Amino acid sequence: MTRIPVYFMPGLAASSSIFERIQLPEDQFEVHLLEWFLPEPNESLAAYAQRMAAQVTDPTALLVGVSFGGILVQEMKAFLQPRKVVIISSVKSNREFPRKFKVARTTKAYKLIPTGLLQDVELLVKFAFGETLKRKLHLYEQFLHMRDKRYLDWAIEQVMCWERTEVDPTVIHIHGTQDEVFPPKYLKNYVPVKDGTHAMILSKYRWLNAHLPAILLQE
Repeated sequence: MTRIPVYFMPGLAASSSIFERIQLPEDQFEVHLLEWFLPEPNESLAAYAQRMAAQVTDPTALLVGVSFGGILVQEMKAFLQPRKVVIISSVKSNREFPRKFKVARTTKAYKLIPTGLLQDVELLVKFAFGETLKRKLHLYEQFLHMRDKRYLDWAIEQVMCWERTEVDPTVIHIHGTQDEVFPPKYLKNYVPVKDGTHAMILSKYRWLNAHLPAILLQE
């Protein structure tokens, strides 16, 4: 039996180690882990997505992205022919952003975020994973991979200024009912995970291990 390649893209600033507890049946899936790299000066999200897509050796592979990684894999789809795109703790268009994101975009308040300070692990954990994980800092330092100010400035702007307004109906969206970054009340058409927070890739791995294989295989 030929195994199906699956490429996992972590969330903003995170490393692929966030997927270390995700276990797909090895006889069915061939898992590949993608990592963030530094953007070029003034690089567009589309250009970055094209460079990331070049790392996917099978253009028909399954793509799974978390948070900002979910946004990126949707943009990567333009350069591949993936069998399926699954996003976790993410959004399908900028219309699913919470109001505070829309205000920050309009006022450009996101440019005031002290990304130089975000290289401090505690602040970055709070920003990338949410307030609830702050007290578990020592557990999550290992998951933060990209702390370069150039990346952080770029990534935050790409999220806030994401231009997608039309939802791709083929994208499968898995989302926690307690997500504090992208509150479910702004979302439509998603698979709910009870009590899942924005960091449920870490905390709800048992649910994902139980359900993700069938989700990836469904026609």
